[in-house]
Amino acid sequence: MSLVKFRKRRPWGNLISSDFFDNDDFFDNRLWNKNLNEPALNVKETKDAFEVELAAPGFSKKDFEVTIDDGYLNISAENSSSNEEKEDSYTRKEFSYNSFEKKLQLPDSVKEENIKAKYEDGVLRFNLTKKEEAKTHKPQKIEIA
Repeated sequence: MSLVKFRKRRPWGNLISSDFFDNDDFFDNRLWNKNLNEPALNVKETKDAFEVELAAPGFSKKDFEVTIDDGYLNISAENSSSNEEKEDSYTRKEFSYNSFEKKLQLPDSVKEENIKAKYEDGVLRFNLTKKEEAKTHKPQKIEIA
């Protein structure tokens, strides 16, 4: 089973069966330029786990909220800052606000209770350990008649 970003609509279903291709994300971002502020996401599968990296510079560890709900890994972050400088003849105010939310469907092969997260140098990293039966699973060959 693959790890995919959650989308409510899938007009063509899962036409491409890959662990790392999300056809909705492909069409949304490249044809209509939606969700350009979402952080980049890398997923790497090893024999024992999925390793997920989410690029989120400018945030601190306390800005993130990560939950698991009904087979989905929910990642959200929000931060803001403001600065005000007053002088005799002017007032300068600066502020910024950043937020995002990502929702990833977890494969059945992941041990939800063993998910670990670490935020360092602007990258949020997850280690999604696989269940034992998924580690030894071998593909089945189908003969073509």
